Amino acid sequence: MLRQYELVEKVLDYDPQADEAMLNRAYVYTVQKHGTQKRASGDPYFSHPVEVAGLMTDLKLDMATIITALLHDTVEDTLATIEDIEAHFGPEVARLVDGVTKLSKIEAMPENERAAENLRKFLLAMSEDIRVLLVKLADRLHNMRTLHFIKSPEKRQRIARETMDIYAPLAERVGMYEYMHEMQALAFRELEPEAHATITARLDALRSQDGGQVDAIALTIKQRLAEAGLKVEVYGREKHPFSIWHKMAERHVSFEQVTDIMAFRVLTESEEDCYRALGVLHTTWQFLPGKFKDYISTPKSNGYRSLHTSLMYENSMRVEVQIRTRDMHRTNEFGLAAHWAYKQGDKPDGAVGWLRDLIEIVDASHDAEELLEHTRMAIYQDRIFAFTPKGALFQLPKGATAVDFAFAVHTNLGLQTAGVKINGRHMPLRTPLANGDVVEIIKNPHASPQLAWLAFVVTGKARAAIRRAVRLKERAEVATIGSKLFDEIAARVPARIGKKAIRAAIERLGMDEPDDLMYAIGAAKIADRDVMEALVPGCTAGIEEDEHWERRERAISIRGLTPGVAFELAPCCHPVPGDRIVGIRRKGEPVLVHAIDCMELANGVDSDWIDLAWGNRSVGAVGQLSVTIYDRLGTLAEMAGIFAQNKANIITLMQAQIDPPFVTYDVEVEVQDVGHLNRIVSALRASDAVAQAERQ
Repeated sequence: MLRQYELVEKVLDYDPQADEAMLNRAYVYTVQKHGTQKRASGDPYFSHPVEVAGLMTDLKLDMATIITALLHDTVEDTLATIEDIEAHFGPEVARLVDGVTKLSKIEAMPENERAAENLRKFLLAMSEDIRVLLVKLADRLHNMRTLHFIKSPEKRQRIARETMDIYAPLAERVGMYEYMHEMQALAFRELEPEAHATITARLDALRSQDGGQVDAIALTIKQRLAEAGLKVEVYGREKHPFSIWHKMAERHVSFEQVTDIMAFRVLTESEEDCYRALGVLHTTWQFLPGKFKDYISTPKSNGYRSLHTSLMYENSMRVEVQIRTRDMHRTNEFGLAAHWAYKQGDKPDGAVGWLRDLIEIVDASHDAEELLEHTRMAIYQDRIFAFTPKGALFQLPKGATAVDFAFAVHTNLGLQTAGVKINGRHMPLRTPLANGDVVEIIKNPHASPQLAWLAFVVTGKARAAIRRAVRLKERAEVATIGSKLFDEIAARVPARIGKKAIRAAIERLGMDEPDDLMYAIGAAKIADRDVMEALVPGCTAGIEEDEHWERRERAISIRGLTPGVAFELAPCCHPVPGDRIVGIRRKGEPVLVHAIDCMELANGVDSDWIDLAWGNRSVGAVGQLSVTIYDRLGTLAEMAGIFAQNKANIITLMQAQIDPPFVTYDVEVEVQDVGHLNRIVSALRASDAVAQAERQ
């Protein structure tokens, strides 16, 4: 752990104008506030914020960021308040500390909602000041370095998974590759311990056999470039275990079949020298077609710049080479942090333009699952480049479609998309884009997003905008229906209803606008009787409640349908409350409700889709299961017992197939929602009597 004077000296080394007294006060403040608190390692708790501050000094960040790192846990874990911090260290530090502080009420939420709410707060704070992200990444990196001290395997797994899914990709998106690689390595060791140990052992064995081959190749490359008059530095290394494991999983190959285990980095004095070095390497050794990438002329969205190539070295050995200037190297390793160190006070610029997309996603996401899904989509990076007809360049994730492109250009263009030309040819909207495609979006002011687009768009921005547009359209349609129903209700009260009476009724009901009332009526969120009473207080006195006043309850309710419209649950996918659902209009027949991932939807027409959601009533929902058990005495009774233990009533049990030593049953079971059904499936799978259990 850095001592107080060591931390102050590190800051003064690169920032002689830093306020030494304030740095000392911040160090003492965090030590006093955390007091006798201990980390899982047994170290004093204040050692953690001090180490995080040390990581910030390694990046040569400004004093406010260093102090924020020192104080970032004081509000969460001690009696300190934001107001107290502002009084001692000023509003800038207080705002930054607030950005990285997790609220105690969030900690009481269910795990997924808590993660989403923390992420929401984090992204919003990050959009205000990118230094929040830099401190948070350093905080997570140090926590990963000490992860092995946590005794609970479940907690270690959760932290490692969150790091792999959220924080490592975020580090990549801001170009902090050094942080990304270390986070991935530490998370990989926890999540896949056997794979990590195996690959590490193989690398050790390879290293002992090769006898310094990496250094020998690096020296040869440097000599060849020196002979061409280039002054360079060359570094070689073996690839990280996680990178090798990822290649093995992606290519479905063994360790021995991964040919590009060694990677080399060439640092030059100028951008021109990068291309000269590339030419020397390509004339000295055979290069692999399709492996060359020029990220200097076309940088990655996080500002990363380098030339990448793969060479066939001696004995058919493949080596990967990255060529860049020293300035590029600093930016590539520390990304936005390096940018901030040289241009302190700047707002996030093009290097983090994706932040704007994330904030749109935060605003449009209505629940925890949706926010996490969209954010993961937005931060993972495997990009393609496409152009507008006027030559504007847009970067998109691999697999992005014309609809994703339209929303990337502008949200309004996406909302009015009616068709597309790709390289001058009319193509389906779901067509995946390739590098270099010229995309012309055909718009129509009367067009609107279709729910079916969610089946093929890949960007979080597009998904969030489509969902929001569909919800607004649904609300408008429901409000129109509600307006017609309101006229019927108003006709039943003993008074003439004008605008003044409607405004008074809205106030009595605690609503803001007439549209809110019409939507509530159309969506059956308010009873006719309550509307009448709000319009003319006392007018329903003495009238008995019956079907004339209250809509009849039904076992399962669906939101998004016109009141009174009949519906059926599709027999092909058997949706239950909790599944994401859509409806299919059928002329003269009830609306058929499908799960969103039902294969039958691919055969329908997009315009026939209705965006639906489950209502508040879900009594008697029926789930369909296929359960295969071992054909021996007592197993059927054991299976039935599992349903009973999970408070699920079996409606039908039919033998579907006999394949000794197994018997398969089709089971209809009454459940509360999809979570209840999933718990039953998990319990069945955990039983020794059950070979397989799955939803139909």
